[in-house]
Amino acid sequence: MDKKQNRVCNLLGIEYPIIQGGMVWCSGWRLAAAVSNAGGLGLIGAGSMYPTVLEEHIRKAKAATTKPFGVNVPLLYPDIDKLMAIIEREQIKIVFTSAGNPATWTSFLKDRGITVVHVVSSVKFAKKAEQAGADAVVAEGFEAGGHNGREETTSLVLIPLVREAIRVPLIAAGGFASGRTMLAAEILGADGVQFGSRFAASAESSAHENFKQEILKAGEGDTMLTLKQLTPVRLIRNKFFQQVEEAEKRGAGKDELKQLLGRGRAKQGIFEGDLMEGELEIGQVAAAINSIKPAGDIVQEIWQEYLSIKKEFCSTK
Repeated sequence: MDKKQNRVCNLLGIEYPIIQGGMVWCSGWRLAAAVSNAGGLGLIGAGSMYPTVLEEHIRKAKAATTKPFGVNVPLLYPDIDKLMAIIEREQIKIVFTSAGNPATWTSFLKDRGITVVHVVSSVKFAKKAEQAGADAVVAEGFEAGGHNGREETTSLVLIPLVREAIRVPLIAAGGFASGRTMLAAEILGADGVQFGSRFAASAESSAHENFKQEILKAGEGDTMLTLKQLTPVRLIRNKFFQQVEEAEKRGAGKDELKQLLGRGRAKQGIFEGDLMEGELEIGQVAAAINSIKPAGDIVQEIWQEYLSIKKEFCSTK
């Protein structure tokens, strides 16, 4: 990933092809600004914000960095028109869209000179994103935290398939937390990498300290994809997860699962730190995360390890 020739760096105006995931209850202005200041692309996660809160975070990010940053918008957000109006008014230049049909808002954003990147979990939706006019695609594998694809396609399989299917720049996501895995993504065909879980466990993440510590404790197999009848989501196993698992095993329907899920579970777990009853969204790669560091240090650590491993790998050939 030569910085001067890298398509993601050139598209987004960033120094390193490292993107911080726009995670609900983790990705506020502090995290976005810190990642952008370090040379990556920081994203404000609008999915957990009221429109007025998003506006506040955008303005604070502008005050904290002169570097490019963006906003991640789940397209299923109830008042999405209000979010888009704020994005237009605040002259945001980069928007990552997810969880919905890219055709609904891509033209609106592109007509206003905004770079649009859409997150997908399958080749089918990667093609649709490109057809809708997306400037780049994030291919997110089954390993990723939070809401996930029903296809359960792993990053190792998904990224090469998407690379063959589209021409626009490709950003890999799902299971990446280091420079070593960044190099693997490049070999698979990615032009850049989006890191979510690693930045959830950063000093600037707006997640509760309880949640951050739980990420550090997570081991192999401690996260599972659940709620597949509703919207598949990867969670750390806790009391709430066990309740869902038991309900699904006895054949609970969508209505019962919706009632069990209720409202604000993710906020309760990630932002308020309720490790028993909250929804603890994180990726499989949590098993490889063992420290909470400033986001800027994480960016540099990833990039330097990537360069070191790539040099080592090439020198043996």
